[in-house]
Amino acid sequence: MLSILIPTKDYECRNLVETLHRQGTALGRPFEIIVGEDGSSPRGLSFNAPLAQLPHCRIIAQQQNVGRARIRNILAQEARGKDILFIDSDAVAEHDDILQLYSQALAESPVVCGGLYHPEAPLTSSCTLRHRYERAADKHRSAKERSRAPYDKFTTFCFAIRSELFLDIKFDERIINYGYEDTIFGYELRRRGVPVKHIDAPLMHIGLESNKVYLAKVEESLRTLTQLEETIAPTALLRFYNRLKKWHLTSITAAAWRALCPILRVNLLGRHPSLTLLNIYKIGYFCNLKRV
Repeated sequence: MLSILIPTKDYECRNLVETLHRQGTALGRPFEIIVGEDGSSPRGLSFNAPLAQLPHCRIIAQQQNVGRARIRNILAQEARGKDILFIDSDAVAEHDDILQLYSQALAESPVVCGGLYHPEAPLTSSCTLRHRYERAADKHRSAKERSRAPYDKFTTFCFAIRSELFLDIKFDERIINYGYEDTIFGYELRRRGVPVKHIDAPLMHIGLESNKVYLAKVEESLRTLTQLEETIAPTALLRFYNRLKKWHLTSITAAAWRALCPILRVNLLGRHPSLTLLNIYKIGYFCNLKRV
């Protein structure tokens, strides 16, 4: 059996689930879909309530928000399938063979990543920062590109894994807030020598936040990084920070960030944000965090 697990919070994923249900029905193997409501409001719960009427589909609701890692672990514990497929609720399955491609790849590898992509134009004028960042990253998200660094390119947005293997690893439940759960999981797969197969079975990611919300999530992810950096392989940002530290430039970088922060934020929160300035903002913010 293939268990499709979709964590969500106050987000309507009916179209996604109904699309996956049609693909599952045509798959030729048993399947189930479990939607995990992670502390959704009553209104949020009402968005997806009709999905419980679909055959092979059920909803598990947590009254309190337990966090990105914990809700995925709960879903995996509830799954009945030998294989599990995690998909974020803000995905769109435009291709009609997603489940077939994942199912075939799981016969060859215990972990499969199908990739993701984003709309060509931002859905709203307020989400230009996240959209510009993701569209730049999309250029390097083909299966061929990801396979060159299979663990570094691991993403939790949509991936399949043998249930027994996942329950042996699980997501690190110290991660309650945004950031780095995929980095830590990929690092653990690398440490164990578990092969990761990358395929071209991408889902479109449409849940892009406003510039203000995304910049706050970037800051949140960097705070998470300061708590977990000893347990993961060095990221590009950590490697750059360590070079600055070696050259005794972290204090200067932190001071420059504090002076330039208002100017940086004007650009990053505007309609034409610069990714170069976003990188400068990240390293400056991180240097300030490390001073505390």
